[in-house]
Amino acid sequence: MCVAFWIWDDHPVYSLLLALNRDEYLSRPTESVHWWQDLGKILAGRDGKEGGTWMGITRNGRLAFITNFREPETLDQAISRGELTTRFLKGSQSPIEYLEEVASEADKYNGFNLVVADLSSRKMGYLSNRPKNADILVRELAPGIYGLSNALLDSMWPKVQFGKGALQRLTSKFLDGEIPERCLLEDILKDNTRASYELLPDTGYGLDWEHKLSSICVDCDTVKGQYGTRSMNVIAVRKNGQVSFFESFIEDGVWKDHRFEFEIETC
Repeated sequence: MCVAFWIWDDHPVYSLLLALNRDEYLSRPTESVHWWQDLGKILAGRDGKEGGTWMGITRNGRLAFITNFREPETLDQAISRGELTTRFLKGSQSPIEYLEEVASEADKYNGFNLVVADLSSRKMGYLSNRPKNADILVRELAPGIYGLSNALLDSMWPKVQFGKGALQRLTSKFLDGEIPERCLLEDILKDNTRASYELLPDTGYGLDWEHKLSSICVDCDTVKGQYGTRSMNVIAVRKNGQVSFFESFIEDGVWKDHRFEFEIETC
């Protein structure tokens, strides 16, 4: 489970400003953000179980992230959804071409929301394979502010609406300047406010579980210390091609910060 908020091609400083939390079981083997040795152009965290990633960016400006679609029923033999992001990061197709390919095989995966972008061509696309039995539609994203959790893009879930509103307030506060990373962390990604019961979605898990997962930052004691927000991430891609990737990653009960800076390669 993840939650993400981003400004796409709609800011005087940034081509993209992305703030994303990853929620996962603490027992699931996970590597923090690093340049992959086997695929050196990819900068991402890595799932130690399946080998894919929930979010990553490449030296040549390809970016992808994914969230699960929350639902009680899952396929036992489904392909790992982290493979969808990794394939795009390794490949060369345009975002829309790639999503159209994924749409043709979407029934092989459990529910997902997939966002991919090519920062060099300034194209971003979105695809979900839910709701079931509906037409699988690829959507090119126009400039703007977006929010995504474990329902469809820009859903009315309380934390999605709160995060989008907070990001909009930050853009207004700092006007044409850079938005401080600390503000994205403190005002959005670290917020652990749970929604009122009457505002919770019904995804089939029951209100108590929905309530525990209703905050942007899910406390790691949600399931007896076994599940919660494992990493907080901010990717800032400036219009001059400079990329900053910050991650705060929980390891052995301690939050550790990692930071990477590079410039998008051009042909």
